[in-house]
Amino acid sequence: MSIADKETECREIITKAVCGKGRRFSQVTHTITPPNKPSSILGAWIINHQYEAAKSGDGIEVSGTYDIDVWYSYDKNSKTDVAKETITYVEHVPLSYLDPKFRSSTEEVSAEAVQEPNCVEASISASGNGVNIRVEKEFHVEMIAETKVCVLVCPGGCDDLADKDFDFHESSEDGDFEDLDGDLLDIEEET
Repeated sequence: MSIADKETECREIITKAVCGKGRRFSQVTHTITPPNKPSSILGAWIINHQYEAAKSGDGIEVSGTYDIDVWYSYDKNSKTDVAKETITYVEHVPLSYLDPKFRSSTEEVSAEAVQEPNCVEASISASGNGVNIRVEKEFHVEMIAETKVCVLVCPGGCDDLADKDFDFHESSEDGDFEDLDGDLLDIEEET
């Protein structure tokens, strides 16, 4: 029996679903001015990252803070110290997908830092008094809300289909495995 042979009925239901998604990678350079003129940079770390998300226009706004710690030497490399600074940021992440039928009164947003803020470069600024810190981060955001979706309904309920066999061969004629190269399978097993 084929699904196409069965009389089908569609119905709209309201359910909670992912109604919007987005992703954003960003780079930014911060200049930190330590109390002493740096001779060289010995290390830079980003710690204590915290953030939250909120819906904003056609996207999701991620706002947060992180601390930058820069270990540096000064006084002709005779002494060391650590300069600390807390950075506040706001990132607007546009939604690349948005379900136009979502109910705005039910929306919930979330953000995940798929790449935590990370120092990729630290150097003494051109003036010689500051330290330039280049930071990369990336967020993935989602908006979950109630929306309408259309589903197929089995006229006799789910039990009506329990003892039936379905033949999906009609829809998979192009998906035969005869054209597969068996040598490729052997290569994968060896690696």
